[in-house]
Amino acid sequence: MSVSTATGQDWGPVRPRPTGARRVLRDMRRQWTAYLFLAPVLLLFSVFTVFSVGYAFYLSFHQWNILEPAKPFVGLDNYTRLLEDGRFHEAILNTIYYTAVSVPVTIGLGLAVALLLNNKIRARGIFRTMFYLPVVTPLVIASIIWKWVYNGDYGLANYYLLQLNIIDEPLLWLADKNLAMPSVILTSVWKGVGFAMVVYLAGLQSIPEDYYDAAKIDGATGWRRLRDITIPLLSSTTLFLLVISILGSFQVFTQIFIMTNGGPLGRTRTIVWYIYTTAFKDFNMGYAAAMAFALFAMMLGFTMLQFRFLRREIEY
Repeated sequence: MSVSTATGQDWGPVRPRPTGARRVLRDMRRQWTAYLFLAPVLLLFSVFTVFSVGYAFYLSFHQWNILEPAKPFVGLDNYTRLLEDGRFHEAILNTIYYTAVSVPVTIGLGLAVALLLNNKIRARGIFRTMFYLPVVTPLVIASIIWKWVYNGDYGLANYYLLQLNIIDEPLLWLADKNLAMPSVILTSVWKGVGFAMVVYLAGLQSIPEDYYDAAKIDGATGWRRLRDITIPLLSSTTLFLLVISILGSFQVFTQIFIMTNGGPLGRTRTIVWYIYTTAFKDFNMGYAAAMAFALFAMMLGFTMLQFRFLRREIEY
């Protein structure tokens, strides 16, 4: 087929637009320089990530003590052992408890702080910086600081609570089986609120002011504007925070390792902490690899469920 203009000039046949694999090959030929520069990074990624994951999957079907060269094949024994391992079940429950409390509290406080600091108040920039400082504080340092705060002999938590007559005697925050996990959760909330605040601030500032002006003309109160405009239009932001927060919570390790080391009585033993001790203290790499892939399956399942049930409520 050829194309002619109104003046009768013939421009020749029209070439069909490339589709599918042909288009991909054409783009690769045009961008070969970019792929050439990316090649070293992709190679390193393949070696240190893809190969590592594949080798871990291979190990999950073997019984391997890293102090011994032999790796006998055991099939699905490591995975069936997960169904009978009470410590693994306890680690799952502890991880779910940590996630179920820390994620909503962190996101809720982040939204509240973002709503407050989105208004035109004095020293708004200073307050935003103060709330964000914990985010850029290394987690190891933050965990050590909070471990000092919770110290039963000279910690600041007991000192101020005693001064205010809220408690009668010092509490063993990290040694009490009922207080250890809430104490770790408080540390994580303190660390994560600033990030949620920044993400919500970005979402709030993307909402057109015209919506609020129209609502004010219609007589909507502040609560109605929050409920009918702000929260629905922040649904995609909330979904993003939920996904990354839950994924991060399922991988909690540093705070546990530094502050409680899984105690007391296993009350803060989480999945990643149990994987670490199984691999590098018990030297059972095969079983640790099986637990790691079980954790991956759980995280993938939770993420898919979130997208399936929450995506319907998202406003764009």
